Amino acid sequence: MNIEAALTDLVGEPAKKLHTARSRNDQVSTDFRLWCRDAIDATIGCLKRLQVALLKLALKNEGLIIPGYTHLQRAQPVLLQHLLLAYVEQFERDVGRLQDCRERLNFCPLGACALAGTGLPIDRFMTSDALGFTAPLRNSIDAVSDRDFVLELLSANSIIAIHLSRLGEEWVLWATEEFGFITPSDSVSTGSSIMP
Repeated sequence: MNIEAALTDLVGEPAKKLHTARSRNDQVSTDFRLWCRDAIDATIGCLKRLQVALLKLALKNEGLIIPGYTHLQRAQPVLLQHLLLAYVEQFERDVGRLQDCRERLNFCPLGACALAGTGLPIDRFMTSDALGFTAPLRNSIDAVSDRDFVLELLSANSIIAIHLSRLGEEWVLWATEEFGFITPSDSVSTGSSIMP
């Protein structure tokens, strides 16, 4: 209602046709899909930048041998490059999961209205195309009730969080006095109230 009121202030009476062949059901679902699509694109961009940073770090440390650990016990010597590239591989799978999710969610619910479509002569394919969707959703009831794409996106992001946590925890351990493999700069670390 607020959007319609603001639009009415801007363009007058034609704004009152905003809800023609639409309902809040298909509009909210469409907005949510657009938001998720943008979030996926942004996350993929971040993961790609992280992969490039890890590749650069690997190239900068060519031939550097470090101890490999299993359950915090020293196991075999490994190249730092090999370890860093393991994370590059994990993040590549994460990107693939996001791309798969994006492909499945990129269908347009507009025109499904409350749940049974409309008798008005609308062009759902034109609307879908204008918004960058692959096509309109085929079933109007599914179009307004489906939230599978959200669960899939949450799942993909949970896996990304596990990979990021693993990388972060490894570096936290490496920065401890016991390990002493890295010394973070003051720009990315702080002391505590009782420790230097």
